Amino acid sequence: MGLQMAPRHGVLRSSNVRPRPCDDRREPSSCYDGTMNDLTHFDAQGQAHMVDVGGKAETRRTAVAEGWIRMQPATLARIREGSAAKGDVLGVARLAAIMAAKRTSDLIPLCHPIALSRVAAEFTLDEAGSRVRCEVTAECTGRTGVEMEALTAVQVGLLTIYDMCKAVDRGMVMEGVRLLEKRGGKSDWHSD
Repeated sequence: MGLQMAPRHGVLRSSNVRPRPCDDRREPSSCYDGTMNDLTHFDAQGQAHMVDVGGKAETRRTAVAEGWIRMQPATLARIREGSAAKGDVLGVARLAAIMAAKRTSDLIPLCHPIALSRVAAEFTLDEAGSRVRCEVTAECTGRTGVEMEALTAVQVGLLTIYDMCKAVDRGMVMEGVRLLEKRGGKSDWHSD
């Protein structure tokens, strides 16, 4: 088995992996033809570029993402009781998540700026697992999806919890960040 580094873009390719053929019935992420043809942010020469969405129809777009932050039971108790030194942890994390969704195109280089119509961030305490779940729903009417906005919002919401509680628990772990569903555009998608 040999790994090859493609010049100029650092893509690793394994020489003994046989790619599955692509066809129009599959999601783009479910097949790979051995080139960068399936990756919409790369041109024919392998250079990164912003995708032109000008010819796409405007549709209602929705994305839902989730993530968790695991912590010591005493840290979770401080959040539940509102006794964290920095204040209302979940209230601040909710605002941070919403702000992050609105700033996604400033953080992720090839994301389009999107006129979001709604961002909702919900936090749920899981006492048994000693963790907090963040779920974000992002919506817009536009030519491109809002998956990155929902995912960015979840990450920043969790990072804000970490920041506000790190004085008492530096061992917190963020985990399970994923897209749950997306609706609108060419197709809908739901996680298993």
